[in-house]
Amino acid sequence: QVQLVESGGGLVQTGGSLRLSCAMSGSIFGANAMGWYRQAPGKQRELVTSISNGGITNYADSVKGRFTISRDNAKNTVYLQMNGLKPEDTAVYYCNLVLFPWGTRPRSDYWGQGTQVTVSS
Repeated sequence: QVQLVESGGGLVQTGGSLRLSCAMSGSIFGANAMGWYRQAPGKQRELVTSISNGGITNYADSVKGRFTISRDNAKNTVYLQMNGLKPEDTAVYYCNLVLFPWGTRPRSDYWGQGTQVTVSS
């Protein structure tokens, strides 16, 4: 059973920084991608950024140049460094793990419990 545990959310002023962490446990092997999504009140959940096990990254246009995703494969942990935070970044941030098909393993998606990030103006 794969589990994702997030930490690092909180309240910060505009222009400030936060670092989110997501520690994953369980059977994680083969092709996979780790990422962060966010959901603001009244809005749909959206992809913020992702990183493959090969290190390929993808960012939403709204966070390019401000957010950086990284991963420690030995620790099965993904990080999100958020700089230059804006009020519109306020949301619940969810960690995501996608295990792509591998041998007989089908695609599987896992989610963290979510952590609140609030940016005050």
